Amino acid sequence: MIGDIRNHIAGWFASFCVAVMVVFIIKTFIGMPTTVKGTSMAATLFPDDKLFLSTWSSNFGKIPDRGDIITFEAPSVENPENSGNVAVYIGNSRSFKDKFLYYSLGISKSSYIKRVIGLPGDHVEIKDGGVYVNGQKLYEDYLKSNVKTDMSMGGNFGDVVVPENCVYVLGDNRAASVDSRKFGCIPVSKIEGKVVARWWPSKKIGAL
Repeated sequence: MIGDIRNHIAGWFASFCVAVMVVFIIKTFIGMPTTVKGTSMAATLFPDDKLFLSTWSSNFGKIPDRGDIITFEAPSVENPENSGNVAVYIGNSRSFKDKFLYYSLGISKSSYIKRVIGLPGDHVEIKDGGVYVNGQKLYEDYLKSNVKTDMSMGGNFGDVVVPENCVYVLGDNRAASVDSRKFGCIPVSKIEGKVVARWWPSKKIGAL
């Protein structure tokens, strides 16, 4: 009887380990689904939109392209001081369980979704209602014509040089997005994936 129970537990544990490994491999080398929760990417993405993320390049440290929509771990601090233009992350308070779920499966994790604007070495300026990269106004055809980009929500990062292995990100809903203007540039190591497609709602299915 005891042997049967032990065999049952061992079988369950082995199945659990295999399932975790399969999910980890898929998440690392292929991608994963995600759901939009806020309005910071309107009018491109809306709450409850279902997306598919490509995670291969992000898990191997590839720099995304300007204009890519990415998801990344939410920074711990808004308006950090003396951060060298880099977003601040404080992760020592997580329990072992949270760290396991966080790093292996992406569970127990707070994430943001934004658009890549500045690449390593770029000089990004927010001025005159627009975004300037290396002195040239950025043409943003994904925004509505009346959208202005300014620092009205506050923040210390309206004129920065993007550090190495980091990107500067903004939400398409510039008037209601907490983004690199407030928390600084995102380390590439904190990027979870690149949005490649929307699969729900059905009338909006397609590549992004």
